[in-house]
Amino acid sequence: MDNTGVSDLRAALEEMPLGLGDDVSRIDRKQYRAYRTLRNFACVSHGHQQEVVMTLRLSPKETDLVPGFTRGVSEIGHHGTGDLEVRLRTDRDLPRVEPLLRLAYEAA
Repeated sequence: MDNTGVSDLRAALEEMPLGLGDDVSRIDRKQYRAYRTLRNFACVSHGHQQEVVMTLRLSPKETDLVPGFTRGVSEIGHHGTGDLEVRLRTDRDLPRVEPLLRLAYEAA
């Protein structure tokens, strides 16, 4: 995917957490953009050019992990909030991430 595609995917993904509720705010940090209510529930990394990488405040042990799409990052260094990493490569990944994003929002 080229950088234009990643930019479009990132823009489409940004609408999803903001649309979950009026209480969601966005905070930009050096390494990532965080989405929060009372606490962060999702972060999107700024450092990836070929895909969009999001971490969610969900337990990887309580999630059906899909190789290449989701993985647990609780035991490796990463920027942002959450222990479940989601990698989005195309717009077909947006409907796949939506239920996970909603779960993270509801848990926050």
